[in-house]
Amino acid sequence: MNGAARIGLLQVYTGDGKGKTTAAVGLALRMAGHGFRVYLLQFMKGDPNYGEILALRAVPKVEILQSGLPTFVRKGAPGPEDLRLARAGLETAREILSAGRHDLVILDEILCAVDYGLLRESELLDLIDRKPAQVELVLTGRNAPAEVIRRADLVSEIREVNHPYRRGVAAREGIEY
Repeated sequence: MNGAARIGLLQVYTGDGKGKTTAAVGLALRMAGHGFRVYLLQFMKGDPNYGEILALRAVPKVEILQSGLPTFVRKGAPGPEDLRLARAGLETAREILSAGRHDLVILDEILCAVDYGLLRESELLDLIDRKPAQVELVLTGRNAPAEVIRRADLVSEIREVNHPYRRGVAAREGIEY
């Protein structure tokens, strides 16, 4: 870590392809490897056995919180517990950002939480506006709103070209989860 002032940018990983969370986790490892503090908050995910969670728990300088159930959320019909957990995750994200103790904050699947109606786009935009200048903020998930894309410094769209699910291949341990 050099002593130069850090400039934190807004990164968005979106699209219908596989690899958005994986890209964010790769950045978390890179930052932690350089001694930076990382906070990963996962929306709509509550299974503690995802491979990235198991691995990152052993990495110094990385904190993790899952704010979701270990089941899928029904788009357009989230359950009350899905809504409660998304709200709790949003409040935690506000606290983490305002504290400014982390160099990288990843809000994994927050774009899906907006798309599924668990959070409002206006709440996400307010969160972006509150980001401290030195904090790198990463948002992941499908269907990033146009205004989020407009505000982002970096947008990577991960597009599905082919996927083994189409051939009936089930999710594989260590690959999809």
